[in-house]
Amino acid sequence: MADEHQAESPNAEGRDDGDVAKRSAKGDENERDEKRKSGMEPRKRRRFILIASIAVVAVAVAALLWWLHARNYESTDDAYIDARIVHVSPQIAGRVQRVYVSDNMRVRAGQLLVEIDPADANARLDQALAQEAQAEAQLAQARADVRVREANHEQASASARGAAAQAANAARDLARYRELQTAMPAAVAARQLDEARTTAVNAMAQRDTADKQINAATAQVDAARTQVAGAEAALKTMRAQLQQAQISLGYTRVVASEDGTIANQNVAVGNTVSPGTEMLAIVPFDVWVTANFKETQLDLMKPGQQVDIEVDAYPDVAYHGHVDSIQRGAGQAFQVLPAQNATGNFVKVVQRVPVKIVIDQPKDALALLGPGMSVAPRVHVR
Repeated sequence: MADEHQAESPNAEGRDDGDVAKRSAKGDENERDEKRKSGMEPRKRRRFILIASIAVVAVAVAALLWWLHARNYESTDDAYIDARIVHVSPQIAGRVQRVYVSDNMRVRAGQLLVEIDPADANARLDQALAQEAQAEAQLAQARADVRVREANHEQASASARGAAAQAANAARDLARYRELQTAMPAAVAARQLDEARTTAVNAMAQRDTADKQINAATAQVDAARTQVAGAEAALKTMRAQLQQAQISLGYTRVVASEDGTIANQNVAVGNTVSPGTEMLAIVPFDVWVTANFKETQLDLMKPGQQVDIEVDAYPDVAYHGHVDSIQRGAGQAFQVLPAQNATGNFVKVVQRVPVKIVIDQPKDALALLGPGMSVAPRVHVR
């Protein structure tokens, strides 16, 4: 037994020595790993710091370049295509006889759009023509009456001149008889003196009558001339009514006032229309951009500056224009009920000011653009 224990002892020591050697080798390896790791960490840290520094510098440079570029422009998304839409309404009431256009159809100025039944207008025109002819006849009759009255006046004047001459002659005869009777009483009989006196009185009466006839003839001439003036006024009235009837007949043909595209058509054959009722609208080719910039964006903005325009509906089409004008006053000042800052609590709000931007492309290139379309203009302010 003692020998067996003695024989086992060397093996145990050998295992212990081997374990110690393994642990020692493993420790050395761990130590080397730790040294390698401790050597790599500073390099990684320096590399990370370098990359981070480069990224920060790149971001700063990019931000600086963006600022240097962006400071040259002012832009807004509160903008839209604008135009003066022509709302077509009839000028007279009637039944629609024909419609010559349809929605989205292009039209030219003067092109016939709608025709209203002209029967009523023709009847009014015929009536106006008859009334004009009647007024012309009345005027001719009044002028003829003036000529008759003037002839009567001339006749009365001639009679008055004859009566005046006779009265003057009778007055002279009476004066001579009186002088002769005074000088030679026996040479003139009383009867002769009475006859001369009677003749003078009758001549004076006839003269006075002739003068009154002149006054009456003058009044008749004036009355006849007044009738002429009234007939002329009546003729002018009839001619005005005739012109109005002709205009009303022309209103039965509704034509386009300018070039454009038909929109919002709500009229059809057989409809009864009345003045002021919108039948359709014409969107003209002359459009522009109304951009509502913040008031803080207007410092460097002025008419004539170039503008890049991006239309939401056509992002692949590049439009260019220029600033035409800047409205004198913010949009809120033109509201139906403008803000009254003198009452209540006041909170300052940045206002927006409409800016008109004219698109520089030809009108044919603007045919796709319609009022209300959203756009994003960018103004070159530097």
